[in-house]
Amino acid sequence: MAVIDYSREPRSDIAFFDMKSFYASVECVERGLDPLTTSLCVVSRSDNSKGLILASSPTFKRVYGKKNVGRTYDLPFNIHTRRFNYQVARRQNLPTTSEYIQYIELWARKTLIVPPRMGKYIEVNLQIQEILQNYGTPEEIYPYSIDEGFIDVTKSLNYFSGNSQISRKEKLDSLSARIQYDIWRQTGVYSTIGMSNANPLLAKLALDNEAKNTDGMRANWSYEDVETKVWNIKELTDFWGIGKRMEKRLNQMGIYSVYDLAMSNPDDLKREFGVIGVQNWFHSHGVDESNVREKYRPKSKGIGNSQVLPHNYISQRSIELVLKEMGEQVAIRLRRAKKNTMTVAIHVGYASEVEQKPINVQRSIDPTQNTKTLQGVIIDLFRQHYTGGAVRTIGIRYENLIDESIVYYTLFTDVDKMNRENRLDHTIDQIRQKYGFLSIQKATALTKDSRSIARSKLIGGHSAGGLDGLE
Repeated sequence: MAVIDYSREPRSDIAFFDMKSFYASVECVERGLDPLTTSLCVVSRSDNSKGLILASSPTFKRVYGKKNVGRTYDLPFNIHTRRFNYQVARRQNLPTTSEYIQYIELWARKTLIVPPRMGKYIEVNLQIQEILQNYGTPEEIYPYSIDEGFIDVTKSLNYFSGNSQISRKEKLDSLSARIQYDIWRQTGVYSTIGMSNANPLLAKLALDNEAKNTDGMRANWSYEDVETKVWNIKELTDFWGIGKRMEKRLNQMGIYSVYDLAMSNPDDLKREFGVIGVQNWFHSHGVDESNVREKYRPKSKGIGNSQVLPHNYISQRSIELVLKEMGEQVAIRLRRAKKNTMTVAIHVGYASEVEQKPINVQRSIDPTQNTKTLQGVIIDLFRQHYTGGAVRTIGIRYENLIDESIVYYTLFTDVDKMNRENRLDHTIDQIRQKYGFLSIQKATALTKDSRSIARSKLIGGHSAGGLDGLE
């Protein structure tokens, strides 16, 4: 039935690692607890009932039927009193029998609710990367996210598998089990592994659709498994690269499963989706010619940051304070990258109750990395387009980056002043680098609406657990 000549397709020995409930597992290990049997969740704001559940242990998910992302107010118990929440039960049509209430309250007392510590998670991730480098070169390792990634062991498979009598598929399973054990022994974190003697796609599909449900938490799919395993994936959204929106469009074409996708006409898919449609058709046949060693490098890169404010900001003065603070923080990153920017872009999103489109504007400027200049452009852009209303999200981005050695002068440029300001920026950066971001701050950082101090303790938008996010 297959229409692909797999003998002409490339073959690589790939393992795709996924750390099981990574953030929650790290928190369990830090407390000397078993990540597989402990009920624990990582909550963005564990001090109140409006926190976001960022991660949870397998037991927590099983008991409460929750995935990683969710709100604490959707839990069937109050996170402070640990008592059964009847309002949630009625809203979610949960049972309210005495047996069920006792069951929930028993587990609620056992459940640990902890704040996130991004610095710690990055530290453990680096440990895992070091372990992987015992089995492959950095070029053969491709981190997919902080808790998952590929390793190509094509070249090293025979070296680590002494028994020459077993198949390459068996060798890959043996080597993966060895890496899996090393990760657990050195970090306490369990990992799930999808493997393939063909390509990265089949390794990822093996992980998502089989490995997570096996005792050894490993599964191996190859070209020979396409008809029996890939085509038996029932839900389109369980297939790599297909989300809800694409699923809906595929359904309109009469495609309801991966098998339907494989049996469809690729010309029809191309007309509907362009090159992505053809790619998904090949993927449905298990064909993926991507190479772990060939890392994707974007053609152009900007530097930016965004944040969701802790509450609605109504005062224009308070909004402008946060815009200036973010402008400075992104300017620091600009100088570290030794770049000047030629485009400043801002995003200002309104609160949900405000019926206004968000402000998304940008302006071309002469190349600069000067904080004061960039802040001036940001505030000017904001004042030109803001007409009032409560604000909840803010973003700053510097685009069209060039080397910092490239500077434009006009007849009106005060070169001495510009050089003084640039030297001041670099001096402040050096002091903060040595003594921490908070070592030099404006007095406005102490005002109630300032976000400078709070955001200095973030790494990538997450709690740093006491680390300075801008060190």
